[in-house]
Amino acid sequence: MSDAVLVSACRTAIGTSFKGSLTETTAFDLARAIIVESLNRTGLGPGGVDDVVLGESMYGGGDIARHAALAAGLDQVPGLAVNRHCASGLSAVAVAAASIASGAQEVIVAGGAHSTSTAPRSAFRTPGTGEWSDGWIPPSHESRHGAPNDDMSITVGWNAAVEAGLSREELDGWAYTSHVRAVNAGDLGWFRDEIVPLNVVRGDGSHAVFDVDEHPRRSTSLEKLASLRPLHPEIDGFAITPGNSAGVNDGAAAVVLMSAERAEAQGLAPLAFVRGWSTVAVDPRVTGLAPVRAIPEALDRLGLSVADVDVFEINEAFASVAAAAAKLLKLDPADVNPVGSGCSLGHPIAATGARMVVSLVHELRRRGGGRGVASLCAGGGMGAALVIEAPST
Repeated sequence: MSDAVLVSACRTAIGTSFKGSLTETTAFDLARAIIVESLNRTGLGPGGVDDVVLGESMYGGGDIARHAALAAGLDQVPGLAVNRHCASGLSAVAVAAASIASGAQEVIVAGGAHSTSTAPRSAFRTPGTGEWSDGWIPPSHESRHGAPNDDMSITVGWNAAVEAGLSREELDGWAYTSHVRAVNAGDLGWFRDEIVPLNVVRGDGSHAVFDVDEHPRRSTSLEKLASLRPLHPEIDGFAITPGNSAGVNDGAAAVVLMSAERAEAQGLAPLAFVRGWSTVAVDPRVTGLAPVRAIPEALDRLGLSVADVDVFEINEAFASVAAAAAKLLKLDPADVNPVGSGCSLGHPIAATGARMVVSLVHELRRRGGGRGVASLCAGGGMGAALVIEAPST
């Protein structure tokens, strides 16, 4: 078995959907840009890549990975699109690592791209009727009691908060900290090495360089968060608000994985090693608790525990997801999402898992090396976790 190593890790800045800088930029454009930059950072040409594996979600099918490979000039490179809803980008990295570890392939670009702003809206004909629903989004599961398939604020956010015994104040506090950390990371230049500047067309037709995350709110305060109306005021005690929920966003992220032998032959120093991963399923009603199961499972396979991990990236699809995982797994909140997450940076669905891996790689390297875990819940009661280790620098 070969070690799968990361030799490049980058992302776009994350845009606010429908009104941000990426409104006129499709997921295909984002994917092409991130593939080109990933390879530029390694010095590899198109002939040095075996495959492209990209996460996609709610983008109407097709094969975004092959589409982007062709657009990036990789005519002789196939492409695989992976859809595990919110965990798509993370699963794409795991699929690539597995292929390399098996010896089947040696060099793969993996990640995810997502554009909520330009995603197609499907129409669906209800069986037994002649009625068509416009703007229909394919569901992750059949609706069931307590787990509607069209309202993740209940299925993911609220149910996780209830199960973990989290209060509105705790959720708002977690979201506030997320914004503070993301703003701080940007101010200190921590994202400079991971963000790829993009030349984009804005909504008014003008051109601009986009290289700063749009979603973090410098002006956020606990008082402002506390003033926001719950998304379901008719439900007694409902604590999920727009402020402690993830943003609706556009963006892309990718890594280049190689076998350790190929990296050495190319003269490329590993940024990090992929050590292991897990994918899990839980009842859709507790989708938000999937990381609580996925993280220990990934670590158990490696003979590790949460005490052996330096940094955790747990996606804030809602603040309750990361807060519940930290509480139930007894994690130090200081070690979770040190540069922000979904509530602040945003959640470009198919790209988020890869974005987390990219940020985790750079955070570990800033700390001089160490071990990190990235984990997300995903629609329909799914979850995933990936364990990486950055060598000492």
